[in-house]
Amino acid sequence: MKKSWLFAIVPGALIFIVGAFVLALFLVKILWAWTIPDIFPGAVEQGLIVRSLSWFTTFKVAIFVAVFAGLAGVRRGK
Repeated sequence: MKKSWLFAIVPGALIFIVGAFVLALFLVKILWAWTIPDIFPGAVEQGLIVRSLSWFTTFKVAIFVAVFAGLAGVRRGK
């Protein structure tokens, strides 16, 4: 009985985790393209800042933000 329960929960949890990860990447990509050109229009025109991010760069930015959020959470707990 326990194995059938495990086989039902694990795929659902994996789908949820992958879906949440893809949604987070999509949000970072969209928010970058929506806000950065408005905040730094001159830098975007000069090519100092990109107008939109690639998926791999979005992945790296998401990891960067997650590490800093984790560090902030660790410090807040002390």
